[in-house]
Amino acid sequence: MSDPKAPELDFSQRMGIIPATPRMQLDEITSELRNSLWNVLTIELFDHYQRPYDSSFQYVKGCNFHEYVNKLYADFFKTRVDNIPPYWYELVPEISQRFYELRWDRVYAFMEFTVGNTDPIYSEDIARECNRVLQRENSGYRFVAGKVTPITSSEEIHEIEDAIKRGNGYAGVNTHLQTALVLMSDRENPDYRNSIKESISAVESLAKQLTGNATTLAPALNELEKHHNLHPALKKAFSSLYGWTSDADGIRHCLMDVQNLTQADARFMLITCSAFINFVIDSTKN
Repeated sequence: MSDPKAPELDFSQRMGIIPATPRMQLDEITSELRNSLWNVLTIELFDHYQRPYDSSFQYVKGCNFHEYVNKLYADFFKTRVDNIPPYWYELVPEISQRFYELRWDRVYAFMEFTVGNTDPIYSEDIARECNRVLQRENSGYRFVAGKVTPITSSEEIHEIEDAIKRGNGYAGVNTHLQTALVLMSDRENPDYRNSIKESISAVESLAKQLTGNATTLAPALNELEKHHNLHPALKKAFSSLYGWTSDADGIRHCLMDVQNLTQADARFMLITCSAFINFVIDSTKN
């Protein structure tokens, strides 16, 4: 995923009358950002409404978004589905009203729910356009593999998404990385300790499959050094990092006693483990 083109400064920004870059939005959503996210929903989703093939009326039931609407009301709004307006032109204003009443974090939850419950032909465009406006409005969050996360670097997003995609070919790797991402990104109850464990487990899972039966990283590094030209200095760096997480004084063994693990710790391990997984898979193909 590449960065969207940086927006050009308008006259007021060039003159320094208003800030060229808005303040980072971490625990709030400005009206401009909320409007922008609603515009993404409108353009990339709602404007693609198709009425039931056997009807000339704009019914919700039987339309191309009927399943999404039912899930939205039942599982996100948690209200009665028999109260869903019967016509599309009535439904969208009601969803809009609910959207604009949401607390800032629930807006992100709404966007995440929509990306996770619509067809990829829509969800991929929604996530891409959301990232564009999130960057433009200086939000502290981005979509990564379908989840709203506190990762904003396009390079880091690419490493994680690429590792999750490639992990489909290695049992467990994909699942461990996705679980690490979910645990770290839970805005109400983040679990940094287990997110770190899952990131490490993704690396171990890959190592086991590369060597046949190894349960630690060292044999996999030896294999890469022997047969895939892994530079000794790089091997040492990876060994040191893994040792920090695995030895008697490392995170793996003292996690239950550590009280101050942070988002930064979980973020670092997820990005690093993802980058390592991509490196290893690329190396084994050379």
